[in-house]
Amino acid sequence: MSIGTLYTTPAQPQGQRIRAIAAFGGLQIDVAQDYVHNETNRTDAYKAKFASGKIPAFEDKEGFTLFESSAISRYVASLAPNSTLLGSSAHETALIDQWSAYAEHEVMAYAYVSLGLCRGSLTPYNKPIDQTYRDKHTRSIGVLEKHLSTRTFLVGHRITLADITLASILKVSFTYFIDPQARASHPNLVRYFETIVNQPKFKNIFGPIEYAEKALQYVPPPKPAKEVKPAAPPAAKEEKPKAKPKKEEEDDDDEPLVPEEPKAKNPLDALPKSTFNLEDWKRAYSNLDTRGKGGSIEWFYEKFDKEGFSIWRVDFKYNDELTQVFMSSNQIGGFFNRLEASRKYLFGSMGVLGKANDSVISGVFILRGPDAQPVVDVAPDWESYTYKKLDLENDADKAYFEAALAWDLEIDGKAWADGKNFK
Repeated sequence: MSIGTLYTTPAQPQGQRIRAIAAFGGLQIDVAQDYVHNETNRTDAYKAKFASGKIPAFEDKEGFTLFESSAISRYVASLAPNSTLLGSSAHETALIDQWSAYAEHEVMAYAYVSLGLCRGSLTPYNKPIDQTYRDKHTRSIGVLEKHLSTRTFLVGHRITLADITLASILKVSFTYFIDPQARASHPNLVRYFETIVNQPKFKNIFGPIEYAEKALQYVPPPKPAKEVKPAAPPAAKEEKPKAKPKKEEEDDDDEPLVPEEPKAKNPLDALPKSTFNLEDWKRAYSNLDTRGKGGSIEWFYEKFDKEGFSIWRVDFKYNDELTQVFMSSNQIGGFFNRLEASRKYLFGSMGVLGKANDSVISGVFILRGPDAQPVVDVAPDWESYTYKKLDLENDADKAYFEAALAWDLEIDGKAWADGKNFK
């Protein structure tokens, strides 16, 4: 008898994971046959059951519904009678949760950023960001390689939820990023992965594994071909009138050329000269400790010109749409990229506070002039944020400002999880 219906696509790794957990536990789970991705999940009927509108999603025979793959995975594992999926002790269960979370937040998260960048489905391609996340992915699988050097499985001596979770994620890594050279330097990880995916109960779910022969790289889209215009027939040769001999007094007879209109200056450049040098501040912030004597905050208070610059609290308006911390961090990075035209007028320190599916984006801007809009409206999405002017004479505003610079800000119990600077 089926335990319920799973909404997923055949190739979705998270859906494969849940199906593998059910198969290992001897459970039958139906896959919705009428699900059409990006159509079904956008309907009001689907969102009435699954508020996020995402897949995978699960509904049991009694109408109990779940979304988020980690929650569905654990729930399905708990229904498997006499299985080892969740461990046999509190310690084992904790370790299974630990390695499952590590697989999602330290392996999958980094691989998916590079995958999204290379495919153009995340943000416009940025090579430094791509390389940063590839390096983090390499570091993460290095931790697994060392752990598995003395173990067959992640926890204990039998397959658990952690192993199926990691295998579903590693399938993406091996398909796109772990090339022959990387496989040669991670023999324990390769052995482990093949042990899991070749289990008889999993073979039909994970399917044949295609290993990357070369790590996925970004390929710029081809430039549109220029339209080739047919050659014009040769024009009849015109006889030029003979030039009259110029007299010295006729040298200035031609009309003067109209000079090009000078480019309009940014109104911010017309502001009275300030004693505060924003570039000096950026260097001080980069090179000094943030807090403490001789730190960048102390430097700032000594140099700041409140007549020429202003300080603003910046908050994302749509925090209820945020999911993974790394994706929220990318949201900040994209916003900063679109502020490039105002780099000479702006410094920013923003971060993600909280955890996956319960986070906010907040921070501070130091910007030229008394108003935020002339500086930030160069970014098309500037109105996705609220801007509140801070008064450093106010203790609460001052504390917020310093905490946002020092990256130890906390909002409603949500601690700073990741941050970026606009310098």
